[in-house]
Amino acid sequence: MEQRKCFVVGGNLLQAHTWKGLLESFGLDVELRGEALLGGVGELPADMQNVELWVPEPQLAEANSQLALLDVQSAKWKCVQCHEINEGSFDLCWQCSAERSETHN
Repeated sequence: MEQRKCFVVGGNLLQAHTWKGLLESFGLDVELRGEALLGGVGELPADMQNVELWVPEPQLAEANSQLALLDVQSAKWKCVQCHEINEGSFDLCWQCSAERSETHN
C-alpha cells in the first residue's frame, strides 16, 4: 500500500475542499480526512476537529510547492460604514459587521 503524508491541517472545511480541488487540477492525488468529525464540535477534543489533506509521499514536495503558490494574500479593504481597515480575507467588517463592498474600496 502506498505511504501517504499529511501536509495540511486546519479547521476550515471550505478552504480544505478548495485546496483539494486546486491540487487535484495539477494532477496530484489528494485525500481529505476528518470531514465527518466536524459534526462533533463541542463534543470532541479540539485536536480531533481538524480536516487534513494527505498526499502520496512521492507527491509531497510538489503538493507543498503548489500550495505555496496558491497562498496569495488578499488586499485590505476599507469599510464603507465605519471606515475601519479590514484584512482581505474578511467578508464582514470586524468592527461593525457590515458586508464588504468592492465598489467603494
